[in-house]
Amino acid sequence: MQKISVLLFLAWVGFLFYAGIALFTSGFLLTRLELTNHSSCQEPPGPGSLPWGSQGKPGACWMASRFSRVVLVLIDALRFDFAQPQRSHGPGEPPVSLPFLGKLDYLQRILEIQPHHARLYQSKADPPTTTMQRLKALTTGSLPTFIDAGSNFASYAIVEDNLIKQLASAGRRVVFMGDDTWKDLFPGVFSQAFFFPSFNVRDLHTVDNGILEHLYPTMDSSEWDMLIAHFLGVDHCGHKHGPHHPEMAKKLSQMDQVIQGLVERLENDTLLVVIGDHGMTMTGDHGGDSELEISAALFLYSPTALFPSALPQEPEIVPQINLVPTLALLLGLPIPFGNIGEVMVELFSVVEDPQPHSSALAQASALHLNAQQVSRFLHTYSAAAQDLQIKELHRLQNLFSKASADYQRLLQSPQGAEAALQTVITELQQFLRGVRAMCIESWARFSLSFLLLHLLAAGISITTPGPFTVPWQAVSAWALMATQTFYSTGHQPVFPAIHWHAAFVGFPEGHGSSTWLPALLVGANTFASHLLFAVGCPLLLLWPFLCESQGPRKRWQPLGSEAESRVRPEEEEEPLMEMRLRNAPHHFNAALLQLGLKYLFVLGIQILACALAASILRRHLMVWKVFAPKFIFEAVGFIVSSVGLFLGIALVMRVDGAVSSWFRQLVLAQQR
Repeated sequence: MQKISVLLFLAWVGFLFYAGIALFTSGFLLTRLELTNHSSCQEPPGPGSLPWGSQGKPGACWMASRFSRVVLVLIDALRFDFAQPQRSHGPGEPPVSLPFLGKLDYLQRILEIQPHHARLYQSKADPPTTTMQRLKALTTGSLPTFIDAGSNFASYAIVEDNLIKQLASAGRRVVFMGDDTWKDLFPGVFSQAFFFPSFNVRDLHTVDNGILEHLYPTMDSSEWDMLIAHFLGVDHCGHKHGPHHPEMAKKLSQMDQVIQGLVERLENDTLLVVIGDHGMTMTGDHGGDSELEISAALFLYSPTALFPSALPQEPEIVPQINLVPTLALLLGLPIPFGNIGEVMVELFSVVEDPQPHSSALAQASALHLNAQQVSRFLHTYSAAAQDLQIKELHRLQNLFSKASADYQRLLQSPQGAEAALQTVITELQQFLRGVRAMCIESWARFSLSFLLLHLLAAGISITTPGPFTVPWQAVSAWALMATQTFYSTGHQPVFPAIHWHAAFVGFPEGHGSSTWLPALLVGANTFASHLLFAVGCPLLLLWPFLCESQGPRKRWQPLGSEAESRVRPEEEEEPLMEMRLRNAPHHFNAALLQLGLKYLFVLGIQILACALAASILRRHLMVWKVFAPKFIFEAVGFIVSSVGLFLGIALVMRVDGAVSSWFRQLVLAQQR
């Protein structure tokens, strides 16, 4: 068997596995079609007149704006309990003392002193809880794709409709300062920007201090309509020290001072939004879907009264993407086309009007606009893709049609129809929440294509009798040793356990703006065991011969004479490994192919088991925390191992060729 044939056949089998992994990934992980449609003021989301309160208002789009400007403070990894005061477990007991509790003291005082001006919410983020995916969700109102977690090193521009583009299209000035991830997501959109490198998690102060240098002067200049400040110190402190370190208390106290400074400078037409994009685990990491990772704080404040009711006993829990349609309508902008979030109706109450039906009608108007936009998105999306559940889609559209008809009827005579308005509000909320649930379920559908290709690749086998055959037990043990080494070196197949500090090995001061080098270092640290064992796998062919004892070995041969029935030894020295390799080079190449196929088969069984577990348990609560990350790690490990195996076999063949050439020269020299 020719060497080039062995390499080509292995490459073809590897391609089958890659194709299967790609098909399963596209069919299981959160994936969807990204629409490039954009909402506009000239094109209302549905039929009907302008909502109540918009008629005759100058500059009214879908709904008259309530605020002219907004300050968005994004404190990276601001977990919900970071905004909580110190509390005792029971009466008479001392309060629980944790370094991060009670450090946002000014925020708590504002909530107590001005309950009609401020609210604290528990914002629930959709996994994966990586920064880039959360930024996409916070600006588009859509669900992130799970597989995008890997592109957190290399962000790319958002093509979907989003709040930032809507502001720019309306001629609003957007000023940004902070995490440079925004530069890649929204290139050329900001009227003014101050970007700071974000990857060096050991640096707690450079980004935050850079923001503070420009934040208050920019606010005082009034040359902005939306001011975004993305602080990173809390997130970096979590990665470096964890949430229970005294440095976290210092960082949160600094953020409290920032909030106080902003509140003191706010004008009556400005809304302050303070939000965390995600939380963090007890060790300060994030990326999964644990309660601590998806729970973030959301704080809203307005110098004018915004909330008609008193402060609730416990903060309301809202999906994080609900902020997108809420901000859009409060600023008088169209809701982004692909949004599936729900407006926070409490912010659309009419505080100055004592009549209950006025607030109910304003809330119903905002919800109806929101529902029209989501219904339009569903219609457009279902026409372009076939991955939504048809039966559930029809049910939701019927629910929306009924709620919309009831709303239009109530617009004719809103007086004294508060109970009917509340029914419409409930129906519209059921529609919006049902759409979000359907999208989450439909964009995580399993495809059987992977299984078919995997069985095809795994079914390819070759039997090669000869002295170089490696038993299955040895191949399986070698693959298991690679897995054992992965775990014994402190790795786990979950994103929070990735050794991010490996990115700074040899570069203690950081990498500047480079992202590929730290990604390469982290990848090499994570999958080193897969690579090393795969490259060394071809040596399994030679190991039995390396263990042979030196010296002559006797062959036992039967005599041909019928008179002698016994067997006597014939003094003949059996050639050692090097000579047997020279005598049967075709057996050696075929054995390399067999070994490569066996190793790929064992690795394929591992990834097949992960795929089956992820697909069978795809509706399990832990699917995005355990099974999906495990599949991704196994898939990347398989790719790294297969490439390493290919390189190892090619290297052994190259050495074999060099030894054969030297052996021929030696024989010719002896013959002379």
